[in-house]
Amino acid sequence: MAKEQKAVCLPEISKSEPRLPVIGVFSPCDPRIDAASRERARNVVSMVAETICGQVVLPDKTPVPVVYSSVLIDSEKQADVVAQQFREAGVNILVCAPDTWAFPQLTTISLLQQFPDNTPLNITCGNSGPKPGVVYAHAVNGAISQYGRMVHLNVGTWPDTGQNPKMTPDTGKALIDWCFAAVTVQALRGRRVMIFGHDSMGMETALQHIIPTRNTFGVEITRLDMKLLSDMLQKGAYDQKELASLRSWIDTNLGKRLELKTQADSDRFNQSLAMYLINRDLMADLNAVGGGFMSQLEWGSDPRGLPLPVADAMESIFNSTFDHQGPKAPLPYATEADTQGLLTMLFFTYLTGGNAPLFMDFRKVWESWEIKALAKKHKITLPAKADYVLKGLVDGNNSGSAALDWAAKPGTAVSKLMKGVAMPLADAGYFPGGGNSVTFMSPGGLSGLAGRLAFSGCNGKFSMIWDEAATTAVPQKLEKAMCNLTNWNWPHTFVIPRYASMVEYKQYAPANHFHMTQDLSPARLQYWMDLTGVLDVSPWAARPAFVEGVDRPVPLIHLINGGEKAFKLSK
Repeated sequence: MAKEQKAVCLPEISKSEPRLPVIGVFSPCDPRIDAASRERARNVVSMVAETICGQVVLPDKTPVPVVYSSVLIDSEKQADVVAQQFREAGVNILVCAPDTWAFPQLTTISLLQQFPDNTPLNITCGNSGPKPGVVYAHAVNGAISQYGRMVHLNVGTWPDTGQNPKMTPDTGKALIDWCFAAVTVQALRGRRVMIFGHDSMGMETALQHIIPTRNTFGVEITRLDMKLLSDMLQKGAYDQKELASLRSWIDTNLGKRLELKTQADSDRFNQSLAMYLINRDLMADLNAVGGGFMSQLEWGSDPRGLPLPVADAMESIFNSTFDHQGPKAPLPYATEADTQGLLTMLFFTYLTGGNAPLFMDFRKVWESWEIKALAKKHKITLPAKADYVLKGLVDGNNSGSAALDWAAKPGTAVSKLMKGVAMPLADAGYFPGGGNSVTFMSPGGLSGLAGRLAFSGCNGKFSMIWDEAATTAVPQKLEKAMCNLTNWNWPHTFVIPRYASMVEYKQYAPANHFHMTQDLSPARLQYWMDLTGVLDVSPWAARPAFVEGVDRPVPLIHLINGGEKAFKLSK
């Protein structure tokens, strides 16, 4: 008679913790291969795991766990053993590190089939000849690609001989770039963002595409009515002592650059800071990884209601890597409830392990001839070979969401960085609710990627338009003239794309906002687009299809299915 079994009631958990991505490294092998080669294969697995370990981090700088198995997968039996090891360790990202020939179906494929279809898989090998792991890598890459599953191949370099080979830095960089992309995918699946309000200002490019966002990225959008925030402000639903601490921090760092003409101005600014505390606590309660706030028109601009203060300070602090309590992870936050802008910043932030995002209006594209004309008007002599003279620039500025980090170069002490920040009173015509804007001028020499997600109702796909970009600086007199032409009291970042011409740039922007994150490499973004199915639709005529040493190699699955766009549109 079967033994009676009872259902098990799990112990209660006082606080939930988001699941960490875990990278698992393994190696297939051939049972016919000599003992020394098998030992070398184990050493390669360890070497690959150690290369990754500590180099891939989440935005709060938590290192992503890396595990590896010393069990060489000769056949299905070992595949089952390693699969169990990985399941028990919570592995959801796979790195195959072959150093010998093996049999694809008996090894990696038998392991892979025990994980969900969307589990990221990378094959990293040396271009070794004696026991050709590179031959195996091509065999298993081809096999997996033919049955329609995404896999990325990284044929790198480490010594053909010796028991303890070390991969070259370029091989490691390619692997780490891929790991950041895989971690971004897995870390955000099942997470949520918190949006106050609906689609601000009727921007279709900012809509909350709930179902496509869920299906493509696994990200949920929690939607809250702005009445809740208004009520919590009126109730004082925040820590009054912490508000005083936050205000003191602003006062200390800004001094007279915080413009307040009356006590009413001061009270409104305190409300703006209280909004930061309320939103922060609400997002913490929801385990949210980002947020957005509608603002216009209902919150601060519609005179039919009771206009409330602008959210600029709140938004900038969220996106920054510090606040009154010290260093923190940036929490991507979009002004005007621009959800696609939020998602762009969110993915860029995770791809860089926590670099601060920049939210900008695509405000004014200055072609070279326009800059020269403005300089002539103001009797300014320009250096003939300056980057902005040769190509032009984009004046990126918006009333909110610009991370304070962008006021100075990386590594600048917060006390010094904040000397470049001012908070003038907001434009009363646009924002009758009052409050303070945030303004600064980004320095030249900041480099990374600038881009923007878009969505198509025709094919149901997200796409990305992006380019490598760097900031520039112009003579102070010219800078003042350019800023005064738009909004002097908002943050300004002068951006120069690497490949896009200014004519292309101003024609092909997918929305009125775009976003930039420093030190984001093209390969990382490309790997992430491959793993999520996001279309790369950047149209720049001057950019080659493949830039060696910069771009990731095109996955085989794209090539055998008619190209990247054809493959992604077929899914």
